[in-house]
Amino acid sequence: MISVLITDDQESIRAGLRMMLDAQPDIEVVGEAADGIVAVDLARRQRPDVVLMDIRMPRMDGLEATRALAADDAPPAVVILTTFDLDEYVHGALRAGAKGFLLKDSGPRLLAEAVRAAATGDALIAPEITARLLAEFAPAAPRSAEPAEPLTSREEEVLVALAAGFTNAEIGAQLNLSLGTVKAHIAAVLGKLGVRNRVEAAMWAYESGRVRGSRHGTG
Repeated sequence: MISVLITDDQESIRAGLRMMLDAQPDIEVVGEAADGIVAVDLARRQRPDVVLMDIRMPRMDGLEATRALAADDAPPAVVILTTFDLDEYVHGALRAGAKGFLLKDSGPRLLAEAVRAAATGDALIAPEITARLLAEFAPAAPRSAEPAEPLTSREEEVLVALAAGFTNAEIGAQLNLSLGTVKAHIAAVLGKLGVRNRVEAAMWAYESGRVRGSRHGTG
């Protein structure tokens, strides 16, 4: 059973997320928090597998709370809840160690997928926001230097699929690779790029021109 802590300052949002997650046979909501201070306290006491974290909240925002939890010895996986109103807080959350991004109005299927992915060490960035999220910062960023050891053609394919928001299972199906092989390729990509996680790898893909996002489209 995957345990989840829901953090959002709007009670209606928390109620909607809880309703969708409670309907899943393998997911259990173990608590709710209306701000970052309560979220950090509950997470440290209840040890949930995943924390769904809003960004803009009173007292302590989601960025500070994510940083605080990331500093723990055994931190939970944090999935950021966001809207299309992107700002510097989103970029900061990436750097703070968030494992995924999800739209607040995502349906139950995508919500459950994101929780399951985070619980297994994978990550999911909602496809609808991937391009827009990273495009907010890529145009102003200097072009990322190429790694000292070039990526192989297969690693390039895996990187592009990862940056598009696909999970490991989806990348495997798309490229006809086993799950273990996908994980090995992702580990190699992270090592060559010198980044900490797949979200930073996706940022690198945009900043280096591997993937080009658009500010237009959905939302």
